[in-house]
Amino acid sequence: MSIISEHPVTADQIRAALAALAAEPVADAERRGEETRDEDRLRLLGSLLAKTELEITAATRLTEEGELEDVLQTLLGWDEQLGEDPAVAVNVVTNRLQRTALQVSEPEAEELPPGREAAFAAVMTAVYTLSAQLHTDHGDAEGTRHALSGAEEALIDILQGMHDLRIAIGDAPGPEPEDEAGD
Repeated sequence: MSIISEHPVTADQIRAALAALAAEPVADAERRGEETRDEDRLRLLGSLLAKTELEITAATRLTEEGELEDVLQTLLGWDEQLGEDPAVAVNVVTNRLQRTALQVSEPEAEELPPGREAAFAAVMTAVYTLSAQLHTDHGDAEGTRHALSGAEEALIDILQGMHDLRIAIGDAPGPEPEDEAGD
């Protein structure tokens, strides 16, 4: 499902919002002084999203009771903007989860530490499971099967990452050394 904005914001409007929040991105030295282009729009939206998430994080109390209340308040604002369409909500959440998975995965790393690998798999489990439900809602059994397979593989990766962390702290035995003599 795709979402089409009734009133899409322009790159210039996003840059103005970032400037108002004192969060305007540093200008590219090669393009300094040039007007904002439409192809800058997604990068600028990412900057605005990051600024918003940082502000929410800074405003959220770090007590169990206070944090829950603060999260609920942000969700109320989120719901007011999103409206009543549950399919749109799932699409937005799936998009957020995909961004989160990429951020957790450290794309430049050759190999992730086991905790990050397990966290990446946990986020992907949610993505695949939401996808499976959407396929089911649309009567697409094959799409549902494919998404469930992805979710199951990701669940295995979660368990493996958690086990590897237990090995790292000495709570579980590591792999048995292979017998090099072939006995």
